[in-house]
Amino acid sequence: MRKGAGCNPPIRSYFLLVFCSDPPKSQEMTETVLLWFKRDLRVADHPALAHAAKRGRVLPLFIVEPDLWAQSDMSARQFFFVRESVMGLRRDLAQIGLDLCLRVGPAVQVLADLQRQTGATLLVSHEETGNGFTYSRDKAVAEWASANGMQWEELPQSGVVRRLKGRNGWSQARNAFMRQVQVSPPQGVEQIQADSQDWPELGFVEDCAFRQAGGRDNARKLLSSFLASRGELYRKEMSSPLGGASACSRLSPHLAHGTLSVREVAQIASAASRDGRSGYWLKSLSSFQSRLAWRDHFMQKLEDQPELEHACMHPAYEHVRTGSVDMDRLKAWAKGETGIPFVDACMRCLNATGWLNFRMRSMLMSFASYHLWLDWRQTGLHLARQFTDFEAGIHWPQVQMQSGTTGMNTIRIYNPVKQGHDQDPLGRFTRKWVPELKLVPDANLQDPWRWAEAGQIIGKIYPQPIIDPESAAREARALIWSVRRKDGFGAQAKKIVDKHASRAGRTRRRKATSDRRQLSLDL
Repeated sequence: MRKGAGCNPPIRSYFLLVFCSDPPKSQEMTETVLLWFKRDLRVADHPALAHAAKRGRVLPLFIVEPDLWAQSDMSARQFFFVRESVMGLRRDLAQIGLDLCLRVGPAVQVLADLQRQTGATLLVSHEETGNGFTYSRDKAVAEWASANGMQWEELPQSGVVRRLKGRNGWSQARNAFMRQVQVSPPQGVEQIQADSQDWPELGFVEDCAFRQAGGRDNARKLLSSFLASRGELYRKEMSSPLGGASACSRLSPHLAHGTLSVREVAQIASAASRDGRSGYWLKSLSSFQSRLAWRDHFMQKLEDQPELEHACMHPAYEHVRTGSVDMDRLKAWAKGETGIPFVDACMRCLNATGWLNFRMRSMLMSFASYHLWLDWRQTGLHLARQFTDFEAGIHWPQVQMQSGTTGMNTIRIYNPVKQGHDQDPLGRFTRKWVPELKLVPDANLQDPWRWAEAGQIIGKIYPQPIIDPESAAREARALIWSVRRKDGFGAQAKKIVDKHASRAGRTRRRKATSDRRQLSLDL
């Protein structure tokens, strides 16, 4: 609930360098334990699984919650990724002698039914930093457990800290957690038997032909290929929508749904940095480790302040984008039909694949918030649904940062035409996703309305720009800065910095703006 074995066989030699702890010592098993899997779909480095095995007889449980999947930030691409990952979890549990029980329904109802059937007295799970629905659901589970003689023990599985008092020392504590020995899958666990249901369809239809596949096997293959070859140019290529598709690890959906733990990835990457590499490799691995740390940093923000999903971090911005939503602008942006080629190419790529590199995610959000002057709550929901790797704890603080509502980050308004020239200088990405512009010469590909023969395309097979990028940016900048100049803004901003800003090796002034470099944590 959010508030405010040995290792698997090595994929490559560097996997051997990460040591797992000894299996837990056997002891008298006196309790009947429900082990609730949520966003932790693995058996390796799974503290909750090891803890449950020490406490007694175990029923591994995954609950498909129709009400969760009906939320406006959930989508088919996430649903099918999770289904594949749960099926992989079932196979991995079977290898250590456990059967996964799958149930469908509200969590409290499912848990209550299983308590009656099994006589369970202990519920074990990992701590979760999820969306507003899971936050409320976990509070309801805690109330039910307290009222029905069920003890609920939640264990951390990342650097995110429950009930954190302050950010001083957080980074050191997080790094210490990452250095701890990984937890081995237990052996010889006594199983509780309970009927399992089939996976429901819930009306979802696969809508993302090129999305990543779920499951730990796929995650391990990605990590192996990233550390074997793909990641060498990670630091150089991660800003490019073309190069980043290969050079990035692509582990983000697996970290979001827990087929890998952040700790095992961090330790394996650390081992790789000690295997004689040099040059670009060491720089890239350092950048990758930094992204893993910033992932926890951003999730800590939502853990500390759950209302960030719905309310501006700095309250002065709460009513800046007022009035009814411009649905024409919202629909054009969501479909990739704004008439701004690089924006449209990025959105179409995301819609088709479920993934986009970090800088382009930021540009899409910046363009929606500043150029189109749309409220981040509406545009953030569309992006949440499109990301196979949607992680609420990262998503909403990032969405607010790119919309200028945090009060502590530098206002960053991307020039979408310039970004197109900078990140796609040969136009290959733009032409792939916006084939309507195949006849436009390279010089005008990112601003085709300036082409002398634009009339044969613009307004016919490709839309007119729905805004003028330069004037829209000027107006937005003036409006956002006018809020910052108001009395009392700075005092509130200081409180936000004290609560949320990084303390990692920077002066206070640099700390206040350090987040601006971390444009997204898609990995």
